[in-house]
Amino acid sequence: MLPSTTVNSLAQGNGALSSRDAARHTAGAKRYKYLRRLFRFRQMDFEFAAWQMLYLFTSPQRVYRNFHYRKQTKDQWARDDPAFLVLLSIWLCVSTIGFGFVLDMGFFETIKLLLWVVFIDCVGVGLLISTLMWFISNKYLVKRQSRDYDVEWGYAFDVHLNAFYPLLIILHFIQLFFINHVILTDTFIGYLVGNTLWLVAVGYYIYVTFLGYSAGLDLPLFQHCRF
Repeated sequence: MLPSTTVNSLAQGNGALSSRDAARHTAGAKRYKYLRRLFRFRQMDFEFAAWQMLYLFTSPQRVYRNFHYRKQTKDQWARDDPAFLVLLSIWLCVSTIGFGFVLDMGFFETIKLLLWVVFIDCVGVGLLISTLMWFISNKYLVKRQSRDYDVEWGYAFDVHLNAFYPLLIILHFIQLFFINHVILTDTFIGYLVGNTLWLVAVGYYIYVTFLGYSAGLDLPLFQHCRF
């Protein structure tokens, strides 16, 4: 177990954070640090992000164990490296182009599908689910020791991205191998395969989401500021 970096260890003798430490832990400071690295590809750890994507299928518990370690070492649950988001964006583009190619969609139809997948399925629905779960967690699930401790919104959105990636691969990659010759054949087998893939994808989303909040809510404290 790595040593925990908590607010108490950053506090001064009177129990209050120094102005310098408090500034580093504000939501604005974390957001600025994240966005600043968004276009600095040399500073991103793509190998580690790819490792996370692999283990989201094989052992998602290991991915959330890493979130736990980040909390202990950096006092932050949410990712501070945008490499995962960049790789996910690439997967969104590639899988949508493949989807349009298999369904023989035109250029503009493929672009519209890509915009829908990015801004509605991933970002729009993600914002709604993340905000709802963030509110529920803070309101009913966190074992509060202080009013200053709550769930990071950024972590809630990271949980959504973690859960969305397996769903994307199942519905926009694996499904492509069955969609023309099985799913769209208007037969019982086609309906069975299509609905089964959707059931597995949605079930995996719920499972990974549950692991994400379970990993955090088992701990006594959440991050003390909102992101």
